[in-house]
Amino acid sequence: MKKPSKKSIIIGSVIAVIAAALIVGIVLTSGYEGKESINAVMKDAVLHEGDKIRLFGMEVNPGLVSGGVMVICILIFAVILRLFVIPRFKLIPGKFQSVIEKAVEYFDGLAVSSNREHSGFIGAYVFSAGTYIFLGTLFELIGVPVQTVSGTTVCLPAPLADINGAISIGCFSYLVILLGGLILRGPKGMLLALKDFSLPISMSFRLFGALLSGALVTELIYYYTALSFVLPVIVGVLFTLLHAVIQAYVLTMLTSMFFGEVTERPEHIVERSVADAAEAATAAGKNN
Repeated sequence: MKKPSKKSIIIGSVIAVIAAALIVGIVLTSGYEGKESINAVMKDAVLHEGDKIRLFGMEVNPGLVSGGVMVICILIFAVILRLFVIPRFKLIPGKFQSVIEKAVEYFDGLAVSSNREHSGFIGAYVFSAGTYIFLGTLFELIGVPVQTVSGTTVCLPAPLADINGAISIGCFSYLVILLGGLILRGPKGMLLALKDFSLPISMSFRLFGALLSGALVTELIYYYTALSFVLPVIVGVLFTLLHAVIQAYVLTMLTSMFFGEVTERPEHIVERSVADAAEAATAAGKNN
């Protein structure tokens, strides 16, 4: 029989210790539940009525502070990246350069597939929106503590965990689509965008609903103390990462797709179809 390696023994020991701690915690706290009802817990997690933060003399939701912090951090990172990192990019990329290039290629591909003629603008917007959604969702994992007006301490949530933040980015994305149709195709493009009047609502509540579902699962686990050992960390991280990727993908894809529908002229669609068919035929010929 093969003797287990040292690495396997260490991993098995760590798993056993974690499992033992989880079982002991469940046994010692069996039957205990939070003092506050789960309805009150979820209401506070959504509306933030009990954890207002004082900002410049005003009482605001913590989601607004999270959004401002995220915007400042992204802008500072973008300036540093542009001034000190991008000029040092090499022909053979390293790991960090590869990640940046893959992200740019993905959003550029979304933009080109929706509207080749004006892909620069919509590509920049979906890249910015996708970055904000992804990093903003991951922001809650940092757990930045702040003091509320009532004197308690809370951690800043994800910006889109506040329904106002989700509605703002959904409506702004629709405004980009609407103005793009009006500027590039005139009244006809604007009318095409107005036909999808429910789009800002669906995008807003899709963002908010996804984050709310993750918050609900996490709050339920924390609410029952018997489950609040180790498990919330795993569930919270997995749900947060999953929502960050999915919501960034969904909103950027929908925005670029609808932008292409209301801005691209019929003759350009025909030209693109012919070009795509020619590329497919060329590729098939090479394969043969």
